[in-house]
Amino acid sequence: MRVLLALVALTVWSQTLDEALTPVDHPAIRYYQGTLNDRVTRLILDLHSGKTKLQSRNDGTGYLSSLLDALKVNPDSQVMVFSKTSFQASRISPKNPRAIYFSDDVCVGYVRGSNLLEVAALDPRQGVIFYSFDQEAEPPRFDRRDVCLQCHESKGTLGVPGLLIASVYPDADGMPAFMGAQMLTDHRSRFEDRWGGWYVTGTHGAMRHLGNAVGHERDHPEVLDTRGTLNLTSLAKRFDPAGYLSQLSDIVALMALEHQTRMTDLMIRVGWEARVTEHDGKNDEPARTRFEADLESLLGYMLFTDEAPLESKVDGVSTFARTFAERGPRDHRGRSLRDFNLQKRLFQYPLSYMIYSEAFDGMPERVRTRLYQRLFDVLTGKDRSARFQRLSAEDRLALLEIVRDTKPDLPSYWTSGS
Repeated sequence: MRVLLALVALTVWSQTLDEALTPVDHPAIRYYQGTLNDRVTRLILDLHSGKTKLQSRNDGTGYLSSLLDALKVNPDSQVMVFSKTSFQASRISPKNPRAIYFSDDVCVGYVRGSNLLEVAALDPRQGVIFYSFDQEAEPPRFDRRDVCLQCHESKGTLGVPGLLIASVYPDADGMPAFMGAQMLTDHRSRFEDRWGGWYVTGTHGAMRHLGNAVGHERDHPEVLDTRGTLNLTSLAKRFDPAGYLSQLSDIVALMALEHQTRMTDLMIRVGWEARVTEHDGKNDEPARTRFEADLESLLGYMLFTDEAPLESKVDGVSTFARTFAERGPRDHRGRSLRDFNLQKRLFQYPLSYMIYSEAFDGMPERVRTRLYQRLFDVLTGKDRSARFQRLSAEDRLALLEIVRDTKPDLPSYWTSGS
C-alpha cells in the first residue's frame, strides 16, 4: 500500500509561544561562557579524577555501552532514525541507521562505523549542551560541539538551544525530500504524521504512522511505500544487526522522547526569558503579558491539554515501558507520573514527569512560584476554563495527591490543602 501525504503536512507546528530567538550571548544567559553542571561535565571530572573509567568493547560498538552506563542511560531506550538529518548524514541510511538513547537529561547518538558519539546533556540553568565523544582520541575525550546549534537553536526549538523530533519524507537512501522542510512532532501530533524517517517497532492496532517507510518516486517524493511497515515487532532484514546493541526502535520510547523534547525546550525558553527580563529591568505591560502567555504554554503542555488521543492500544517490544515506570517516584498509593496508559493516552496521570527534573528546579524562582500557583489552581478546580476541560475531576485529584506526595519543597499552600 502507498500513502500520499499533503505537502502542508511538512509545515512546522504553529506555536502560541512567541518564537523570536533569545540571544545566547545575552549577559543573563552567556550560553558559551556560563559555568556548566550537566551530566557530561560531571562525568568529565570523574574521568579526570579516575573515579570513573570507560571500557571499549570489541563487537563494533566501541565505548557506547560503557558511556551509557556512566551517564545512567538505559540501553532499552534505543530508538533508530535512518533519515540523513545529523551532522553525520553521509554515514546514515536505512541500512545504517543512527541509534539514539536517552534519559531525562541526556541523549546519546550512535552511528555505526563512526569514531564519534553524539551527546546532548541538559544543564539545569544553561539548557541543552552539545558534545561529541571521540572514541579514537588517546585518551577518548568529549568536545563541546556548538555547530549543532545550526539545527538545534531555531524556531523548532523555540529559539533556544534545545531538542526536536522531526518527521520527514525519506527516499530509499534516507535523504529527506524538500530539504529544510520538516514537521516537528510531539504528543500533540496526529499519529499518522509521526516518525517519517524513523524505524518503529511495536504494535498500534489500526492506527497508521510514517515510520519504516521510504519513497521511490523521484517526481513524487511525498509518496511513501508503506507495504509491510506497520505493527512491526522486529527490524529483521532491514539492516545488518552487527555493531548495534539491538534491532529495536521501541514505539513507547519514541512517544516518551517526543513529549520530553518539547517539554525540555519550553522549560529552557521560559527560564531564559525570565532571566533576560529581570536583568534588563523590564516590567512593563507587554513584558508581563508575554511572560504569562509563555508560562501558560508551558503549563498547558505539561498537563497534556492538547494531546492527540490514541485510537488503538500501543505496545512496545522492549523493556522500556517497564524500566521507565520503575524510576518513580511513587505516592503513598503506589502511583507515579511515569506510569503509562497507552490505550487512550500516553500516560495514566497527565502531568509531565519532567516536573522532577533538575531543569524544572533550575528555572528562576519567579517562574516556579507562578507555575506552582497556576498548577494548584487547575488541580484544585479553581481554574475550570475550557482549555483544561479534558482533565477529569478524577485526574485532577490524582495529580494533586501524587505531586503532594512526591515533589519536595512545594509551597506551603500545597501541603496544607488551602
